[in-house]
Amino acid sequence: MTEPRPRLTDLVQGLPATIPFVGPEALERRRGRLFELRLGANESAFGLSPLAAEAIRRELARAAWYGDPEAFELRERLAGLHRVGLDEIVVGAGIDELLGVLVRAVTGPGDPVVTSAGAYPTFNYHVAGFGGRLVAVPYRDDHEDLEGLALAVRREGAKLVYLANPDNPMGTWHTGSAVQGFIAGLPADVLVLLDEAYVELAPADTAPPIDTADPRVVRLRTFSKAHGMAGLRIGYAIAHAEVIQAMGRIRNHFGVSRVAQAAAMASLDDAAFVAGVVAEVARGRDEYAGLAAGLGFRALPSATNFVAIDVDPEKGGPERGRALLEALADAGVFIRRPGIAPLDRCIRVSVGTAPERARFADIFSHIVRGL
Repeated sequence: MTEPRPRLTDLVQGLPATIPFVGPEALERRRGRLFELRLGANESAFGLSPLAAEAIRRELARAAWYGDPEAFELRERLAGLHRVGLDEIVVGAGIDELLGVLVRAVTGPGDPVVTSAGAYPTFNYHVAGFGGRLVAVPYRDDHEDLEGLALAVRREGAKLVYLANPDNPMGTWHTGSAVQGFIAGLPADVLVLLDEAYVELAPADTAPPIDTADPRVVRLRTFSKAHGMAGLRIGYAIAHAEVIQAMGRIRNHFGVSRVAQAAAMASLDDAAFVAGVVAEVARGRDEYAGLAAGLGFRALPSATNFVAIDVDPEKGGPERGRALLEALADAGVFIRRPGIAPLDRCIRVSVGTAPERARFADIFSHIVRGL
């Protein structure tokens, strides 16, 4: 008798059994104990707005209902905020879901797709899942290489290119004018996915002006970082109406809950709270930079809620970063490390609260001095 087995597609059968991230919960289960400090997932350590928390409590009474599949009220608010049309915004379950929709809309089997080597891995996961061929461009001076990305797009005839600005995992960024120049130099039929998850935490000149008249550009934003709603899964895309309409043909229309939509609208009303988070993150980045310098390391300038610390500035190898990652985990501290050379000479630490930062400094300093 034939053993029961589902008939998967050749594409799925050929994919590796991997996921973009191993969560801290999985690491805790492996180690049999909880982390004392959770500083590796780039979540906000500062919670969410009190107005958003109250909106969640109110909306729980209707949590048995599906969320508005059009997210109409939230899109109205966002359209007004960004001065775009209602038909130029779509809401999704975080940038991760929206990336999947966009990759599916543009990428067929074998199609070349350009990204940076070591950049946000969930994008790569979607490309592989829909049969695309990833073309990875190395970073240059710890920044995503705009010139290299543009050259790869033209060389490969790619229809899709991914750029995060500010960048994850290095925290670096390009000015808005540099990004505009990059876009202007691309072929007319290339779709640019501009991931701006950390833009609220970046200098004011980081984001180029939003121009939905250009159908080649999709701007991706989230409530996960400065707004502190990573667990609620809500983000949005801003693009030309035809692109948004194409996404609507294949997106999950009930992917964002009523609770998440209510919380996001309330958080938009609490600009003071978000500004406070941004200020505290900036203080934390400065503290990490000082800590790194005091230990003989170098913190890369960051426009995000994390800092990449070069822990091997002389040799540039991955060994010390790997050893520190393990030693910190053994000491109850969850951080991450970029997975591709030469980025893997760094460790990446999310900005925690002031007490968390102080505790991390104590543990990290003790470990480094003991190596």
